[in-house]
Amino acid sequence: MYTAHPDRYSDMPYRRTGRSGLKLPAISLGLWHNFGPADRTVETQRAILRRAFDLGVTHFDLANNYGPPPGAAESAFGEALKSDLAAYRDELIISTKAGYLMWPGPYGEWGSRKYLLSSLDQSLTRMGLDYVDVFYSHRPDPETPLEETMGALHSAVQQGKALYVGISNYSAEQTREAARILGELGTPLLIHQPRYSMLDRRPEDEGLLDALDELQVGSIVFSPLEQGVLTGRYLDGIPEDSRAASDSPFLNSDALTEDLVAQLRELNDIAKSRGQTLAQLALAWVLRGGRVTSALVGASSPQQIEDSVGTIRNLDFDAE
Repeated sequence: MYTAHPDRYSDMPYRRTGRSGLKLPAISLGLWHNFGPADRTVETQRAILRRAFDLGVTHFDLANNYGPPPGAAESAFGEALKSDLAAYRDELIISTKAGYLMWPGPYGEWGSRKYLLSSLDQSLTRMGLDYVDVFYSHRPDPETPLEETMGALHSAVQQGKALYVGISNYSAEQTREAARILGELGTPLLIHQPRYSMLDRRPEDEGLLDALDELQVGSIVFSPLEQGVLTGRYLDGIPEDSRAASDSPFLNSDALTEDLVAQLRELNDIAKSRGQTLAQLALAWVLRGGRVTSALVGASSPQQIEDSVGTIRNLDFDAE
């Protein structure tokens, strides 16, 4: 029987999410990859979750379509929760999302009230939960009024199926409008989940981070390691067992140009001078200054989550 480490809260910093009472660990565990049945054994998945919690990672982020197949990550997480973490449910922040294709027909994706609330019910069943801590609209729906999508998030809170609500992949303008609608309904927008990294600075360039600061909305960033590009795996070419070698839809080998590899090597030298790995430098960079509440990382082994959490030992950057 698993017993959590008694010192799990000793080192991890926790950051307030916007103006809410919710605090997230600086490093959170995302289950986008590595939690489908073909990815890792059940024991490895359980070991990753246990090690993460022992290190103070209290936030686990999912979505209805994570797998593959869709739903598999939530099911696997639900089994691990039941076997190992159920006694600690009140210490955990569990989030899920709906927005991408989940089942056939006109109500199997996007942002209608019917899809979002049906999807949340299915997610709760897969995970064996009565509620999630955060429920997200995973992407804006160009054909559904934003009032309907935000109204569905509000209903999830009113029904006791979510404590907070968030959005992902929304522009700065869409975020402002979503926050306005939710505010009028009485359910504040808690958090935004954008893609952000040293190599993808669109949230800065397109004004999203400024909007979140203005609205006092938290942010948790996905792909801070750019699908593994910023882990150091590609400093000397493309390993045969890497994501790029398989021409994954998330990382194509053509993206690893000579100029990019040269840039990665320069960044790796900076990381070494800080006593960090390239991945730790990349995570520290998105967490710098406190504008980002938490960085989402994936892990294929307990060691990987240990390495990511090691980032917290040096989050400071000088003016240069």
